[in-house]
Formats: sequence, C-alpha cells, structure tokens
Amino acid sequence: MEREEILKHILPKEFVEYFDLISIDSSVDQLVFSLDEKNIIPPEHKEKELESKGFIKAIHITDFPIRDKRVILRVRRRKWRDKKTGNTYTRNWELKAEGTSYTKEFAAFLKEVLG
Repeated sequence: MEREEILKHILPKEFVEYFDLISIDSSVDQLVFSLDEKNIIPPEHKEKELESKGFIKAIHITDFPIRDKRVILRVRRRKWRDKKTGNTYTRNWELKAEGTSYTKEFAAFLKEVLG
C-alpha cells in the first residue's frame, strides 16, 4: 500500500488533498504530523498573478489518537503575493471545529460521546 493511500485512512480528507506531509515526529505519548499547504494557487484568486512567498505561522490541531498516542497536526498555510499589486493572500481553510483546537471530525465525536 502506498503512502498516500495509508494517509487517506489516517488523516482528514482535506489534509491529504491540499497538504503535503513533511514529517512525522513520534514521542512516547504523541505523534506530530507536520503538513505544508501544497503549492497550488487558490482557485478564488486564479485571475491574479500570484507567487508563493513561504508560509504563515503554523497552527496545531488535535485529531483522533492513534495507538494510545495523542495526534497533533502541525499545519502551515501558504502565503501568496500578487506580483502586480504586492497584496498578500492566504486561503481560509476551516480546518478546526469552531472555538476548539480539534479537527471537525474529532470535535463532533467528542461532542457525541460527552453529550
């Protein structure tokens, strides 16, 4: 089974589709998946002449545990610069459940279990 196929079973869909896995750091009690947004110009800005200018500060999102280890997704979103205007843009990913540091799926699970 290929790496991408395995990741489809572990990570939420949008993380596999729009982010590259950079590394997995493991400790006794947690796994940290470092993910960088793919170098794909946002469709909402396709009419602009954008260039990638690195990443904004990483955010940390908690997901379902794996093998009794806490899972943290360390996510870096790209920043884009319009070559003509100099304006900077980022995509507005809704990666976390509102008001939490959990993935949407994990937050929904906890809400259901904890009632």
